[in-house]
Formats: sequence, C-alpha cells, structure tokens
Amino acid sequence: MPRQARIDAPGACHHIICRGIERRKIFLDDTDRDRFLLRLGQVLKKSSTRCFAWALIPNHFHLLLQTGNTPISDVMRRLTTGYAVEFNHRHNRSGHLFQNRYKSILCQMDPYLLELVRYIHLNPVRAGIVSTLHELRLHRYCGHGQLLGDRRFPWQETSEVLGRFGSNERDARCSYENFLADGLRDGNRPDLTGGGLVRSAGGWEEVVAARRAGIFLKSDERILGDSDFVERVLQKAEEHVERTCANRADGFDLEHAVERVAGLLKMDVAQVWRHGKEPLLVKARSLLCYWATSELGMTETEVATRLGITQSSVSRSAVRGEALAAANGWKLRD
Repeated sequence: MPRQARIDAPGACHHIICRGIERRKIFLDDTDRDRFLLRLGQVLKKSSTRCFAWALIPNHFHLLLQTGNTPISDVMRRLTTGYAVEFNHRHNRSGHLFQNRYKSILCQMDPYLLELVRYIHLNPVRAGIVSTLHELRLHRYCGHGQLLGDRRFPWQETSEVLGRFGSNERDARCSYENFLADGLRDGNRPDLTGGGLVRSAGGWEEVVAARRAGIFLKSDERILGDSDFVERVLQKAEEHVERTCANRADGFDLEHAVERVAGLLKMDVAQVWRHGKEPLLVKARSLLCYWATSELGMTETEVATRLGITQSSVSRSAVRGEALAAANGWKLRD
C-alpha cells in the first residue's frame, strides 16, 4: 500500500532535514548547489511555501518552511525527485540520491521560529564549512546573508524574522546578528535537534496508535512546542485519521465523492470525470480534489492519476475546492 500523506495544513511550520543515502554527498560542486537553489525557488513559488531559513551542507540540507497551498510532503517530493534526476544525469550515476524519508519537526512558531533560524544558519559553522560569522555572512549557500541584506533570493522570507527584532530594519539586522553570535556559545542545542530529527517509525497513523496504547516513542516525537501546542497537533492528527479511516471503513471512495459532487452541483456523474475549463466543471473538479485529499486520505499523485491531470493541478484545485466548500457549507458526507 502507498504511504499515507503526512498531516499538514496551511500555515504549519516545519524544520526539515534531508540527507544523502548512506550519508553520501548530495552536492559535489557549486553547480549542483546553484541548480538545487534554482529548483527550490521554483517549487516554493509554485506552491506558495514560505522559507525562513536554509543551509546546504555537502551531504544534507536544512529548510525551515511554512506550508502554503501545497502540502509539505508534495513540496519535498517535487524538490528532491527533480534534483535527484538532474544530479544523476549530470554525474552519470543511477539509483537513489536521498534517504527514503526526510526528517522533520512540526514547529510552534512562537517561541521557536527564531531559535530554529539561528540553529539552521549556524550549521555551516558547526560543519566547518566556514570558520567565522563574517565568513558565514558571505557564504553563498546559507540564508544568513539574505537576512543581513547581502544576498537576494526572492523566495526567502525576511520580514517575518527581522520583524521580531524591531521595526527599524538596520537595528533589526544588528540585533539578529548579535542573536546569532550568542548561539555560537550555546553549542549544538540538542533540545532543537532531538525527536523530530530522529527518523519516524512511519506516519501519523502510527503516532496516534502508539498514543492510544500509552506508548510514547522518541522516534515518533516530531513536534516542537509547548504542551498545549503538542496536544492540539496530536488531536488534529487523531481527528484526521479517524475521519479518513471511517470513510474508508464505510466503503466511501472516490466514486462516492464524485456522486456527492454531482449531486451538489446538479450535474451528471459522467460530467465530473470529464476534462474541460467550463466554470461548473472547474468547480466540480476542485471540490473533488479537496475532498479526495482531505477526507479520503488520497495523495495528490493518486488523485492526479485517477483524474488524468497533473499533481500541481490537483494542488491548485484543492485550494479552490476548500474555499468553495467553506463558502457553501458543503461537506463530503451529511
């Protein structure tokens, strides 16, 4: 069976680390790094994903991302798959480039955003790629210089971070730089690198099942936040799992969702399956994509295959479908 999609939502913040298979290098030269950043920028723009911090290390990379209109799992798949194909072609190799599953922490924005920005941007220092903060500021493959105004990557968000240091940009940058310097004295911060950076045992279903059984495995702790935040995330995950599992247990599948969409929009079922740009058909397909991914637990790739469209089209349609369902008070099942 295909792995279920990760629980995610617009506005969720994720610290992501992705390593090369067997910890091998995934960047062999600056051309590799430049091509990766070009692809990253394209993927972030298309998915409306915000990036607060990033750093490229020879055998892995760090990203601090906030979900936009596309689930982070899909963002990462587009990024890593496309880069791996290009890397293999350029270096005349074959096979997997990355570990099978990237590692992530679902993060509470307050108070951890700045702590994670600092941790990620200090990685080139800790890895010995640069020796000083001055060298880090000039380093091409880390988001630190962008926050200080030395580099321009239009896809990196700076106002959210600098705004937390003050309203005056110059003073904010100075405070941020001092904040980073303080981080060098704090060491590796295991409280930021544990749990979520340990490989998950396999998806939110397993997290919920373990929780119900009274088992709390460190390898499943992928949340960084206070107790209330952790409880809300787990509750949301549990509700999502219960809803999708209930739908599947009742035999409710994509065909049933098509019938529901057709009934609400007063269309023939066959029309919903058709391709076209007529306004009514666009509404129908949008609603179907939203319910398929959010209520039936289908991945965007699965939906795309069934509907004969691209994955990015499913993503865009689901966003429209969510707004349509909310505006009309429509639910997949009464």
